[in-house]
Amino acid sequence: MPSRKGCDVPITPTAKIWMDGELVDWEQATVHVLTHSLHYGSAVFEGIRAYATPTGPAVFRLRAHIDRLLRSAHVLELTVPYGADELCSAVRETVRASGIAACYIRPLVYLGYGEMGLNPLPCTVHVAIAVWPWGAYLGEMEGDAGIRLKVSSWARHDPRAVPSAAKATGFYINSSLAKVEAVRAGYDEALLCTTDGYLAEGTGENLFVVRDGVIATPPASAVGALEGITAASVATLAADLGYEVREKLMRRADLYVADEAFLTGTAAEVVPIASVDDKAVGSGRRGPVTAAIQEAFFGVVRGENDRYKDWLDHVD
Repeated sequence: MPSRKGCDVPITPTAKIWMDGELVDWEQATVHVLTHSLHYGSAVFEGIRAYATPTGPAVFRLRAHIDRLLRSAHVLELTVPYGADELCSAVRETVRASGIAACYIRPLVYLGYGEMGLNPLPCTVHVAIAVWPWGAYLGEMEGDAGIRLKVSSWARHDPRAVPSAAKATGFYINSSLAKVEAVRAGYDEALLCTTDGYLAEGTGENLFVVRDGVIATPPASAVGALEGITAASVATLAADLGYEVREKLMRRADLYVADEAFLTGTAAEVVPIASVDDKAVGSGRRGPVTAAIQEAFFGVVRGENDRYKDWLDHVD
């Protein structure tokens, strides 16, 4: 089965990008080649989605994402010149200017041109927000199909080496190496383990493992995984559906003997895992727990469940 390579989709330009307080034309949203963050990976970012709902575009968990962006900036000693309310308004403004009902949103806090060297403190901090249409990150799936996963030979970076609580651009070299290895081997996605061999996360997703009706996920701070906003939302939905959800350290073999497994993330949303290292997970198809969570999640983001209406920030 060939890899879907769902992330290999060209970016579709939209009308405007928000840069330092102004909407500029897509083609004019440029930076100098000597921009500090380009050389040292000293930027932080978020991935957010806006969904089409009966009352217009709505951004999923907008404030939670912006708060995490500012926390990431704080960890990397980046002083952001805008507050959370201003950035939330800027996201809504950019989505509105795009004129599309559903889109991916990429806020970026980066260090600009003018200073070079490993000390980022003298550099000017800039903020940009771009939006564009982006479908299923891991490819469109039919029926109960799932993705083929490979446990990577690369280990997740140790939280004692870099602050894994920050969503920093430079940290994703680790994910990129694992992704390329998996795609070249014919898989859809990679899963990284800690240097001690505990399951950590996908290249851009959190992991959930189902066995005997209990849903387990690795404790983010212990394994160097990012605390996912989609993951936290899914855990809440699962608990409200009556499932037991717990954090648990797990090994590779726990995936091999699982009844079901799935990944969550803003780009990936909720994706079932069909196999790991060519071993079927459960039946090798999407299981009933994953299906129930998928249905609940997409009902929420499409504005079909008033119980979680506070998770949607309407653009208009």
